[in-house]
Amino acid sequence: MANDSVINVCFHGIGTPQRELEPGEDRYWISEELFGAVLDEIRDWPGLRISFDDSNTSDVGIGLPALLRRGLTADFFVLAGRLDSPGSLGPEEVRLLHRNGMTIGTHGMRHIPWRGLDPAASDEELVTARERLTEVVGADVSTAACPLGRYDRTLLTRMRRLGYTRVFTSDRRPARATQWLQPRYTVRNDDTPGSLRTEALQGPSPMSRLKLETVGVIKRLR
Repeated sequence: MANDSVINVCFHGIGTPQRELEPGEDRYWISEELFGAVLDEIRDWPGLRISFDDSNTSDVGIGLPALLRRGLTADFFVLAGRLDSPGSLGPEEVRLLHRNGMTIGTHGMRHIPWRGLDPAASDEELVTARERLTEVVGADVSTAACPLGRYDRTLLTRMRRLGYTRVFTSDRRPARATQWLQPRYTVRNDDTPGSLRTEALQGPSPMSRLKLETVGVIKRLR
């Protein structure tokens, strides 16, 4: 990897879900044992950045203590519309993350794709949700993670105009430290520490790498 490469590793739910899952979401819920094993694997990776999506209560109940024990920090992308909902973080838990050195970013309001929204819905997801989280944290919220990994050129252009300083996606490839758009490796329940190490550190074959890069270019230009 290049010297300025960053490996973004993203988690969602850990342990037993405390809310009803969306269709297909169970793939991104992992056991506490797998979570700990992955953290132990990645903790010394060069250029590592950890993040959590969807603001599940496991972020605080399991994720935060495990990070602190290992001296790690992470970005937590919170759904403003789920604050205080069953199985989701409340304002005090979001503040707890922030007080412990974690970065709070926005994942929008309702966990819907941001691509192709009408102006009112786009404002709710990109502006209102961010404002609500800024009020909760008492500090600027300037980073975002695109729900379901979906984005296009129109969306990214608007997010730049709104002043987002960094935007995270679900494209499984390394990033550059200075890039505004940051792809991530999302941990799934069929991953292992070894498979993640092979994919992220050794990288895909040249043909697979070209395919991933092409998909990213298409998303940014469409």
